[in-house]
Amino acid sequence: QVQLVESGGGLVQPGGSLRLSCAASGSIRDINAMGWYRQAPGKERELVALWRGDSTNYADSVKGRFIISRDNAKNTVYLQMNNLRPEDTALYYCYAFMKETSRRFYSDYWGQGTQVTVSS
Repeated sequence: QVQLVESGGGLVQPGGSLRLSCAASGSIRDINAMGWYRQAPGKERELVALWRGDSTNYADSVKGRFIISRDNAKNTVYLQMNNLRPEDTALYYCYAFMKETSRRFYSDYWGQGTQVTVSS
């Protein structure tokens, strides 16, 4: 069974940094896209950063502060978050669009979420 496991959330002061990790495990044939979404209380889930193929896409609100990177050999994606702001507080979800060895088509997969709280 394929799953996404996140780590690295926590409480940080404004201006601080955190690094999130997400590892995909199981019988994976291919990963087409992988990245991060977030959802704050009372708001819809939104894209934070995503890589697809050789390209990356960032939300305007995090450009210049967050960096997404990946380790293909480990099926892992990272999100380095710098200069964090209180408005970055949210539950961060790892996302992947991938194909299992037992299936013909790609599907969406989500992690369980990791809480990031930015507060003094």
